[in-house]
Amino acid sequence: MKLLKMKKFRDQLLINVLASGEENAKAIYDAGEGYIVPGIAAADYSTIDEGVAKLRELKKAVPVVSIGLGGGGNFQEWKRVVQMAVEAKSEHINQPYETASYAKGYLEANNVKPMINALVVPTGTIGKVRLSTGATVDVESCLDLAAALNIDSIKVMPVKGLTHLEELVFIAKEAVKRGIRGIEPAGGIKIEHVPIMFKAIQQTHIELFMPHIFGDLLVEPGKTNHEKVRDLLTLLKGGTL
Repeated sequence: MKLLKMKKFRDQLLINVLASGEENAKAIYDAGEGYIVPGIAAADYSTIDEGVAKLRELKKAVPVVSIGLGGGGNFQEWKRVVQMAVEAKSEHINQPYETASYAKGYLEANNVKPMINALVVPTGTIGKVRLSTGATVDVESCLDLAAALNIDSIKVMPVKGLTHLEELVFIAKEAVKRGIRGIEPAGGIKIEHVPIMFKAIQQTHIELFMPHIFGDLLVEPGKTNHEKVRDLLTLLKGGTL
């Protein structure tokens, strides 16, 4: 998977953000010193073709692009994400837990091999997560099945900033035990939260930690402020703003 071959901050961290076009993608990628995975949210595009065209535009500026569900993690967007990925040959996509394995098989059959995450919802209880069906399940059982189905990464959303940090760390530790390579928190994350989250996640030794930061970085819908990306790198390096 091309995404896992990217250089990572301290060999572990990448940041997932939205980009409005080629120029914006290049600006945020450069501001983030290459530790950035720009992308789009499928829900923001009325047709598959529009989304594919935007993804192809972004790929002119950066080596890896991502497709998110959008709409606050709208589970109903899963099929449109897959359709866009087939056409644009994206390197990273988001899926609900229940559809991630199907998406992986379908895309591989079409010679597209992105890193695919499986979205679960934190419950406020360490060791329990909720699925898109509404079912609450044990983290261990959830990850056992994910590993058996060769799921690459677990997305945890909404983490509400640092509210569910202990749950996130527990999921990451259990993922590592099962050979799952990534953990991806999203929802309400501000740039000042990232160094705290990263310090906690580093102890788990998971291969990839990729927070999705949208609202706090956006200058307008779908467009990330490259200056705030630069600020985020400053904070990660121990600096102050």
